[in-house]
Amino acid sequence: MSELPQQILVVDCDKAALSLVAAQVARLGLACIAVDSSEAALAVVEDDEPALAVIAVELPGLNGLGLMQALQEMFVSLPVILTSSKHVDPIGRAAGLMLGADDYLVKPLDPAEVAARMRRSLRRSDRSVDEGPSADPTNHTDDLSRREREILLLLAEGKSEPEIAAALVLSRKTVATHIQNMLRKLGVHSRTQAVAAAYREGLVGMAPK
Repeated sequence: MSELPQQILVVDCDKAALSLVAAQVARLGLACIAVDSSEAALAVVEDDEPALAVIAVELPGLNGLGLMQALQEMFVSLPVILTSSKHVDPIGRAAGLMLGADDYLVKPLDPAEVAARMRRSLRRSDRSVDEGPSADPTNHTDDLSRREREILLLLAEGKSEPEIAAALVLSRKTVATHIQNMLRKLGVHSRTQAVAAAYREGLVGMAPK
């Protein structure tokens, strides 16, 4: 039986979720570093690589996706499980995975599922193959119009074309045209890649310019 790594980083500003994940880490017999912000997480890990990070997408300041990317720049092989109570739609989950997450859990969290997913990520953490393409890193988000940014933010919230059309008082055809123009400007081929670009460039959660 292989040795289990020694510590898991858990980052969540939701105290109940933080306690739940920490309890499951303890059940696995591992040490837990539990903090409530990205800044605290970066300060506590420094050069001491955790075996796994379980990170909430919704964090104050630098969000969970930004933290994940910062940690994976520090520790190239670090597996990350994202958790979220807001981005629960397929596009939002796929964007998180495309940005480098090993797994994605939707809140409210189930203790047994959390433990099972952590075990699986730990077992797979020695893989060296990149799993799937990410959005083109040379995205041109500054080229997007105000309307295209509005639509991109709504896509990131999991809105469908009809919902976006209703919210912005546009026809579905106009929304579809804006989406195609947006994909072209971003240099991506799908809405999922566009949402991933929005997270990468820090557009999600920002007011349109």
